[in-house]
Amino acid sequence: MVTHSSADKAAPAVPPFATLPPLTSARLPGLAPRIKEAWLRHPVLVFHRCELSPDDLVTFGALFGTPVPVPTQEAIVDTTGLPPEVMVISNIVEDGRPLGHLGGGELGWHTDMCYVAEPALASALHAVETPEGHGDTWFLDMSAVYDTLPAALRDRIGSLSCKHDDSRTAAGDLRHGRTPVTDITTSSGAVHPLVRVRPESGRKALYLGRRLNAYVPGLPLAESEALLDELWGYCDNPAAAWAHRWQPGDLVVWDNRAMMHRRDAIPDGARRLMRRIQAR
Repeated sequence: MVTHSSADKAAPAVPPFATLPPLTSARLPGLAPRIKEAWLRHPVLVFHRCELSPDDLVTFGALFGTPVPVPTQEAIVDTTGLPPEVMVISNIVEDGRPLGHLGGGELGWHTDMCYVAEPALASALHAVETPEGHGDTWFLDMSAVYDTLPAALRDRIGSLSCKHDDSRTAAGDLRHGRTPVTDITTSSGAVHPLVRVRPESGRKALYLGRRLNAYVPGLPLAESEALLDELWGYCDNPAAAWAHRWQPGDLVVWDNRAMMHRRDAIPDGARRLMRRIQAR
């Protein structure tokens, strides 16, 4: 069963992802050292045929840091029986109520929780229900993208930061209780360096977060927009991107410092339900 595909069918010399044995509640403690060791080399870890409860997912997230409570989203959903750190991502609507967040539309390239002062270090998705052949998650190696930047551009952004809008979700929906941004130079959102280093590998990575309402503090708005457009242009890099095609039971964890991800759209009538845990 092939669950990963590179956009240009060419695998990198050292794949950013590694596939590990299936996880269950009983096997998780014994595999923890192997998982942590793999994390040192690979910013994406993939597990198939996992049987994990929501509480197990919190335990898994704790291998990478402190599990983070679910941030405010675009709507209120029923979280009865779920730990506060587990978020349901789903396009399923029953009796007029969504079972999860972010719907079924395409999600563009983004980094989770870039808009808070201490972003998630790791994000993990556990597939509960998946549609055949739809809703793939794509990953983009931002260290590989950084390596393609011209030297002059790397030098220019080495001392610059980016402000990340906190008013909208990855789907572009306005968060519950927020108002639309009218001036991105003064709007709220965390500021992070444009270049981050993954301590486990020492590699630098371009840290863009999300394009919508992003701003480079200290630059005139037009100059900020031009610079961000230029940097995002380098993200159109098929050699650095690949897709994960989900099967029920799949678990994927990735390093937000080094990766961006996006999601293909899910057709009407297809059902997809995932559980997410984040740690920092």
